[in-house]
Amino acid sequence: MTFAQLIECRTSRIDEMNQLIDTWVEQTGGRRAATHALVGRDRSDDAHIVELVEFPSYQEAMRSSNLPETDEIYRGMVALCDELPTFTDLEVVRDEQLCETAVRRFFDTIATAGELPPLNDLIDEDCHSHDPVNPQPTIGLDAIRREYRMWRDGFDFAFTVEDVLAQEDRACARWTWNATHKGEFLGIDPTGKRVTMTGMTLFHFGRNGKLTETWWQHDQLGLLQQLGALDELEG
Repeated sequence: MTFAQLIECRTSRIDEMNQLIDTWVEQTGGRRAATHALVGRDRSDDAHIVELVEFPSYQEAMRSSNLPETDEIYRGMVALCDELPTFTDLEVVRDEQLCETAVRRFFDTIATAGELPPLNDLIDEDCHSHDPVNPQPTIGLDAIRREYRMWRDGFDFAFTVEDVLAQEDRACARWTWNATHKGEFLGIDPTGKRVTMTGMTLFHFGRNGKLTETWWQHDQLGLLQQLGALDELEG
């Protein structure tokens, strides 16, 4: 289970504290186990500094604490603080990445059977969709839904989301698409073939939590080859 440590201290020497943290990161190299660190200053008390450090587990946190560099950095921290820092050990019981959740829901929704949902709870009305097979971006929810319907009319498909990386208002997903060619697609009559395609999509979210821009990268050439559309050209 993920483990986090909450560190609180009082200091007016925040710049020196940041330099101290940079030194610890440099000295420990690849030996430290922390995966995420966040430092904040109390808006109502400039001297109150809070740091939240995340680790894969409590055991990994203890391994980092036992590094000789960590002990040296702690002594430096104490020297910069007005009083002894406090440490609170936290077992993480809920860790919700909202962008990641929205991305996974997006892929499930556009592949859902039956009528395509309105998508207005996921996609902004003025969303821009970029796809290398289109010379211009697709703009607006209605146009984007028409593009999705083109794929849905041509295939029964499902996405397997392999990875999602989320940071602030952006997320990137690596996915595998498995489908059956059931209808006309780009002038190709239905073949009934089972096809697959891999790709990546970058998402940008607006302040309302909806998608405002997407960038698609996928192996459409490989898809056309699986459908036999390139046989005549190769011959």
